[in-house]
Amino acid sequence: MGQSDTRARIQGAATVLFRRHGYSATGLKRIAAEADAPFGSIYHFFPGGKQQLAEDMIRRSGTEYGRMVLALLDSVPDPVESLVRAFEAAAEDLAAAGYADACPIGTVALEVASSNEVLRVATAEVFEEWVGTATRWFGCWVTEPKTAQSLAYSMVMMLEGAFMLSRAARDPEPLRVAGRSMAKLLRAAITEQCAS
Repeated sequence: MGQSDTRARIQGAATVLFRRHGYSATGLKRIAAEADAPFGSIYHFFPGGKQQLAEDMIRRSGTEYGRMVLALLDSVPDPVESLVRAFEAAAEDLAAAGYADACPIGTVALEVASSNEVLRVATAEVFEEWVGTATRWFGCWVTEPKTAQSLAYSMVMMLEGAFMLSRAARDPEPLRVAGRSMAKLLRAAITEQCAS
């Protein structure tokens, strides 16, 4: 096993543990154990320790998760139906993971918003990236830029809020409701655009 494999195992373990347990509850020794890597290798690859590893996870996972959501949205030609299906896929994935694996950013974002400026900035930039990507996607269906951006913010907020409710209740229904609500918002925006 090479260095890049060890680094990837550390990153993978950190992603899972930070997503499931948050920043404070995840220790470097546990990450090393889950990654089957020597403890010192964390500092070899991430000299800034836990904070650098968490920032790496936020930025890397945020980009990957954003691509995954966009791929789900692009998987169905009808945009209204694709929103319902994307949220349904999130509900199914969350239930299959025993409600442990939600958004890779949300768990950490809530925890660090008031206590760690480096990680707060990283999560804010990921959310900004998601809103920008979603704004461009909605812009394919609605021509008013402010409406597309409003829909993008709504989608990110509904997704994050629904993840929180679903995890707490151990019930996928909040994600399904959020998907249907987003579909109604988009349908209304398209109808209003056609009427003007």
